[in-house]
Amino acid sequence: MIPGVFRVRVWAPVGVLTSLAYCLHQRRVALAEPRGSDDRSPVDPSLLELKMVQVVFRHGARSPLKPLPQEEQQVEWKPQLLEVPPQTQFDYTVTNLAGGLKPHSPFDAQYRETTLKGGVFAGQLTQVGMQQMFALGERLRKSYVEDVPFLSPTFHPLEVFIRSSNIYRNLESTRCLLAGLFQRQKGPIVIHTDEASSEVLYPNYQNCWNLQERTRGRRQAACLQPGISEDLKKVKEEMGIAGSNGVDFLILLDNMAAEQEHGLPSCPTLKRFARMIEQRAVDTALYVLQGEDRESLQMAVGPFLHILESNLLSAVDPATLPGKTRKLYLYAAHDVTLMPLLLALGIFDHKWPPFAGDLTMELHQHQESGAWFVRLYYQGKEQVPRGCPDRLCPLDKFLNTMSVYTLSPEKYRTLCSQAQTMGRGNGE
Repeated sequence: MIPGVFRVRVWAPVGVLTSLAYCLHQRRVALAEPRGSDDRSPVDPSLLELKMVQVVFRHGARSPLKPLPQEEQQVEWKPQLLEVPPQTQFDYTVTNLAGGLKPHSPFDAQYRETTLKGGVFAGQLTQVGMQQMFALGERLRKSYVEDVPFLSPTFHPLEVFIRSSNIYRNLESTRCLLAGLFQRQKGPIVIHTDEASSEVLYPNYQNCWNLQERTRGRRQAACLQPGISEDLKKVKEEMGIAGSNGVDFLILLDNMAAEQEHGLPSCPTLKRFARMIEQRAVDTALYVLQGEDRESLQMAVGPFLHILESNLLSAVDPATLPGKTRKLYLYAAHDVTLMPLLLALGIFDHKWPPFAGDLTMELHQHQESGAWFVRLYYQGKEQVPRGCPDRLCPLDKFLNTMSVYTLSPEKYRTLCSQAQTMGRGNGE
């Protein structure tokens, strides 16, 4: 979770802008349609060749972003929790997207303003989180180096592209993943990142005026919704913090999840209501995200979907020059990235995306017909995206699903600058 990311609201019809974008997308999808695509006979998996993999992952376990209001309910976050496991050591450098100097990180500066009980700053990747990310890297190594000789056992820049949000816990999570993936090599590797003002690896409310306006007041309004309101009152009363207006289910889940991941002595009330707290946090986030509102989801995750889509289209386009695509694309993101992605693809399980959770997208080509297919995995489990007949999804159908929410940079800027065309709802 990132401070200020959840705020949200408003239903808006799909306008001319979206229609034009869809028409353009339909023309590009023709690249993905195989000859004789009407043949729906079963596909022999042994004839599929893996061509590209894209992995979007949440950082590993971290310290909370904001402490609970009463000190006696806070656990101690000691500096020892941040010690680096030797096997996760890996040299890397960070550049902007053009290869220049690393941008300033306003979020990291903000985290350093909050010192938790025990002496650790808020939002810091811990040893547990580092081990989680190393394990994810090992899993990717087994899948794409050992079981299938897709990647080289050592890092090659023409095979792998790495991008992360410009937040230290994400950069360090990427380091640990790379250490697990390329164990025979200890860097240096370049991680690309972007300015906070133009980042698209999470919903960028500061950069998108229209989304900011739609979401204004939504997090506070969520606490007043039937069901959420009564449950929040019950939990806060039992914790003795009924008067703390700034505490909602997102803050409760953030502390509870962090404490549980590290085996720290959590508040008894949090333990007793753990399942309810997670579910109500999901309800709050969905109220904020307005998942039923196409344009809000487009602005939240559309530019990132465009990047993922462009990688797929470049890989299948015979006109793409050698060296212009990679075998593996790694994107270090956040829970607030994964949730709208899962919603857009129709595979959200109504559970909060866990630390080190990953969404993996594989592109395969049939060696005889030349047809292209996508396989999608969440947390290592194969999924059936919306609009796909089964787990092995024809690329054209997968792109059609993505196209509903994909936004090019130009369309994103235009939509973000548009004034709202409908009135505000509760809490606006």
